[in-house]
Amino acid sequence: MTKEEKELLLKDLCGRLPYQVKVKLHDEICTVLGYADDFIILTSDTPIGQQTNIVNVKPYLRPMSSMTKKEKEWYHLYGINCTTCTANCAELVIDWLNKKMFDYRGLIEKGLALEAPEDMYKV
Repeated sequence: MTKEEKELLLKDLCGRLPYQVKVKLHDEICTVLGYADDFIILTSDTPIGQQTNIVNVKPYLRPMSSMTKKEKEWYHLYGINCTTCTANCAELVIDWLNKKMFDYRGLIEKGLALEAPEDMYKV
């Protein structure tokens, strides 16, 4: 993993922290609790508060193509059709994409994330 890829992955995970982003660590699914430098703090059934290097995990994200009809309507209204996009509008859209775990940065295609199973994040 390059330095740029690590920075992109950490940047992406940081925006998703409030929404309990799931990651794969070896064969276990964990939730990210926090981060420090190149390390993230995870929780799962056991052990709680495990720390690992960011290169050891891949987040589970939803591809943009997995949007439901209702999500597409919201995204078209606020995201795509926001012709007079203010800072508040952009922040609203990015927060929404993070909360819904959409891969708007193309991390799945870059091999930095995994496609989330359909039922992993409640839609």
